[in-house]
Amino acid sequence: MELPKVLESKAKIRFQDCDPFNHLNNAAYINYMINAREDQIDKHYDIDIFELAKTKGISWVVGSNQIAYLRPALLMEDVIIDSQLMYCTENQLHVEIRMWNHNKTELKAVMWSTFVHFSLLQQKRWNHDQKLMKLFNGIRNPIPAKNFEERISQLKPQKV
Repeated sequence: MELPKVLESKAKIRFQDCDPFNHLNNAAYINYMINAREDQIDKHYDIDIFELAKTKGISWVVGSNQIAYLRPALLMEDVIIDSQLMYCTENQLHVEIRMWNHNKTELKAVMWSTFVHFSLLQQKRWNHDQKLMKLFNGIRNPIPAKNFEERISQLKPQKV
């Protein structure tokens, strides 16, 4: 069975995460997007990062985030968050995560995240094993952009 390359889930924007304008706070976007990715990989790829940390002493840490805020996410709004693995190396994952309105007609934010594979036992960067690399190579979904700014231009609706 072929695994999906683009994963998707729903979320509701909550009061405690909003600013006085009833917009999702800039920092909260990252939490919503990272939490969605964690849930998606557990559900679709059977990767429970907390179980891996407990049983094998390995996990991933965020190495970097680059985010573009395109439209506000509003208090109590239902949003769709989708994500995909753009590419991987022996010890890094490069992921794109997008937040949309409820019917995916309005893109609200785009984030590129780099996750570094890490040994909690050795306290250092750690290479993915062969099983993980096989999975990652099977679900990779490259992005047709040279950089983040070009990707944002590709995703933004073109004005006519």
